[in-house]
Amino acid sequence: MKKVLIANRGEIAVRIIRACKDASLASIAVYADADAGAPFVRMADEAYALNGQKAGETYLDIGKLIAIAKRSGADAVHPGYGFLSERAEFAQAVIDAGMTWIGPDPKVIETLGDKLQAREIARAVGAPLVAGSDGPVATAAEALAFARKFGLPIAIKAAHGGGGRGLKIARAMDEVEELFDSATREATAAFGRGECFIEQFLDRPRHVEAQVLADRLGNVVVVGTRDCSMQRRNQKLIEEAPAPFLTDEQRERVEQAARAICKAAGYTGAGTVEFLLSADGVISFLEVNTRLQVEHPVTEETTGVDLVREQFRIAEGLPLSFTETPRPRGHALEFRINVEDPGRGFLPMAGAISLFAPPSGPGVRIDCSVETGSTVPPLFDSLIAKLIVWGSTRDEAIARARRALGEFRIEGVPTVLPFHRAALGHPDFSKNFAIHTRWIETDFAGVLDAGRRPAPVVEAGMLRGRIEIDGRLVEIGIPDALLGLLGRPAATPVEPSSPTPDENAVRAPVPGVLALWRVSDGDRVEAGDVVAVMDAMKMETTVAARHSGRITLLAKAGSLQTAGAVIARIAPADAGTTGTDASEVQE
Repeated sequence: MKKVLIANRGEIAVRIIRACKDASLASIAVYADADAGAPFVRMADEAYALNGQKAGETYLDIGKLIAIAKRSGADAVHPGYGFLSERAEFAQAVIDAGMTWIGPDPKVIETLGDKLQAREIARAVGAPLVAGSDGPVATAAEALAFARKFGLPIAIKAAHGGGGRGLKIARAMDEVEELFDSATREATAAFGRGECFIEQFLDRPRHVEAQVLADRLGNVVVVGTRDCSMQRRNQKLIEEAPAPFLTDEQRERVEQAARAICKAAGYTGAGTVEFLLSADGVISFLEVNTRLQVEHPVTEETTGVDLVREQFRIAEGLPLSFTETPRPRGHALEFRINVEDPGRGFLPMAGAISLFAPPSGPGVRIDCSVETGSTVPPLFDSLIAKLIVWGSTRDEAIARARRALGEFRIEGVPTVLPFHRAALGHPDFSKNFAIHTRWIETDFAGVLDAGRRPAPVVEAGMLRGRIEIDGRLVEIGIPDALLGLLGRPAATPVEPSSPTPDENAVRAPVPGVLALWRVSDGDRVEAGDVVAVMDAMKMETTVAARHSGRITLLAKAGSLQTAGAVIARIAPADAGTTGTDASEVQE
């Protein structure tokens, strides 16, 4: 390999670019319009526009990515995580184009990406498993029947997904059907396929996983374990390695099962085998992620293994640089820095970062995709940085993390930093480790203030056209911010302010896409009814009616909305429909 196209964005693109430089490989970035000024675009040796805004027309467009790879002369493709990283058809398209795919074989991705087939492999090798559906569940009624047979809680999971997308936990019978429909929609939006299956859910479990590397010479090594139990909405917030407070028997069981599953599947590359561990010690296989994980740095910090460089070695047909599980060196914690407001239930936000001042010092690593002046768009993941802290012991790592989090300053957008600081001060995390996957929702007693809403993100514009340079027709794109140089004023964001009081207004709670209406124009709604669903930062957020009345829809399904935009109005039963200021509505 000599030239690697990175089919991704943000901090993982930065991480792979740095590994390319370390390995003396040229790096090629691709970018959506909103990412034209992002640091990863500048850091790469070459960068090519994807000519679009949304994920579906940029980072998920296989045809565009393959065309750019060919045009740029890339001989390899690294998918990062998310987007197309676990899509077998993308891996096959890369191989068919004569390039090296830096990941597992397409057939293995397809097999393990189908969680039902993955369960069968796990069962065949003797890995621990809870009861689950025999195949995809076709209807919400079938989901309800499973719940009645096996009891609650149940997990409804996208059969072809991961990363918490398309995963819903039903704890009451009256929510099973609604959550099944929501999981199906979310899976379709995130992965292009909506099939879901169901399995029993271990209540208040820990989330423990094993990092695996496998080469093409038959070597399969478990590099180490991680704990990723600190989650909200099935999205990890704090991870650590090695997984603390496991018995030797539990650790051995996890490592043996992970190794056996990967061997049986014919796995090659970097992958993660995930398990749930109940409070009474029951272990159950969860899934295999056929890619690099967001939390891979904690394993790197405690083993000295560069997992991305190992991916390069495997892709080139070389053996792993080691063949035995490394002995952990100290302890590492990772804190995901998301643009979300923990004081508003971790609502994802978007906006311009007026100050980004990360910490430094002994044992501190920052993997990030932003800088002062960067804009966080509403169309992609809310993750902007990762703080990784190492210490010789878990206690030392926690002490360093307190110091680092105290130094970390981000202004202009709300972030989860206040939550991280509060979590480190809670004895459930720092002392007796009573953390489980729903600890934030059920046990965390900290009251965090809502952050100041950021200024609305102005849709990134690009003036595109063709000009002739030295007799050759060349396509150019000029970012919106530079249009003023051509005599065309660029859009300027307005200062953030509280929405004008309007009891009848239904406002978008987050910036994102208005995915669907649950009601029709003119319907009678009751207070608390869910009237719409927003797709924000790749997760669904519901919009509820504040009072009863008749609803008038003002925005179209599929439209992009800023936080606070009026999308409907509800006229009380004894009043006529209120007037509408068209300037408030984004079609």
